[in-house]
Amino acid sequence: MLGLPDDIQADLFDLDGVLTQTAKVHAAAWKTMFDEYLKQRDGDRFVPFDAHHDYDEYVDGLPRPDGVRSFLKSRGIEPDEATVKALGDRKNDLVLKIIERDGVEPYEGSIRYVHAAKEAGRKLAVVSSSANAKEVLKAVGILELFDHIVDGHAVAEGGLKGKPAPDTFLAGAKALGVQPAHAAVFEDALAGVQAGRAGGFGVVVGVDRVGQAGALTDHGATIVVQDLAELLP
Repeated sequence: MLGLPDDIQADLFDLDGVLTQTAKVHAAAWKTMFDEYLKQRDGDRFVPFDAHHDYDEYVDGLPRPDGVRSFLKSRGIEPDEATVKALGDRKNDLVLKIIERDGVEPYEGSIRYVHAAKEAGRKLAVVSSSANAKEVLKAVGILELFDHIVDGHAVAEGGLKGKPAPDTFLAGAKALGVQPAHAAVFEDALAGVQAGRAGGFGVVVGVDRVGQAGALTDHGATIVVQDLAELLP
């Protein structure tokens, strides 16, 4: 069954870094936003945001407000809610501008896997902290392949805790009518694989795009691949 145990009935995919090459877009937007803020705040003591380490460690996979808080806390900063909202809004504006300018590029191996899973009769969902998930899926022409979308709007409206809590993946499995033990999670973020493991999912596939296979395993991945095409027959 496409590289997974026979009892897997549903697949729940993260978006950025798993299906589409938008993780680098988000990393660039986080860097621009945080560097603007930190330069203004710290002046000569300014230390830039690292688009690899800081992104992977503090913001990747988290809802936008949690990402703002997580990184600033790493710098000893306790922001008020107005600052969290302003910085999060600035980051989202930057993402939309980059996507509008450059478009969205999918991972072809992932698209092939999604089509194969659909043809095999598995139920499919996207589970993403991004508020722009549906727009991104529509841009790459695969929105109609998914039975359900859990995005940033669903997180806010449903009062769901963001990754590494399992809430969003559990909501996706419930919407598909499948028990977590019979569903697979596909994630490239450390917080995401933690969420999959915490939710008791049958398989947690770690997608290693940046050379962190060991960390993905340590955080809960049961299988690690560099591309989902590796799971195809």
